[in-house]
Amino acid sequence: MQAGVMDSVVDALNNAYDDLVAAAATVLEAKANAGPLKTTATDTALENFKQKWELFRVACDQAEEFVESVKQRIGSECLVDEATRPVAGKPGQTTTTDLPPISAVRLEQMSKAVRWLVIELQNGSGAGSALSQPSAPFDTRFSEDAAQ
Repeated sequence: MQAGVMDSVVDALNNAYDDLVAAAATVLEAKANAGPLKTTATDTALENFKQKWELFRVACDQAEEFVESVKQRIGSECLVDEATRPVAGKPGQTTTTDLPPISAVRLEQMSKAVRWLVIELQNGSGAGSALSQPSAPFDTRFSEDAAQ
């Protein structure tokens, strides 16, 4: 399912880029034909280029949003997998933990709640608006886990 969405995002970005390049070529051609004079054809070509540039920016933003959503989903799935897998010890060794097992559904709900709180803090809403400008952007990876 994600592959189809990814293909359409890539296609939209590719098409917007092709349209932008074609509009740029049209501007250069109109300027070459007009020489030093300002013509209606040049103005029209520049306006078309401006529209294609905006559409290209929108396509880039949509692609970035898609990549971010996939990163968050992968991060959540990895977190769920890590938290719900059984703890394995050495053969013949019993491993005990003081923590009760976590349900995958509950962990996913908590992960989503934390993400929404971070988004609210970054946008300056809620009681923690003083914390809305962190020194570094929120990262879905956990640096503490990477060091182990």
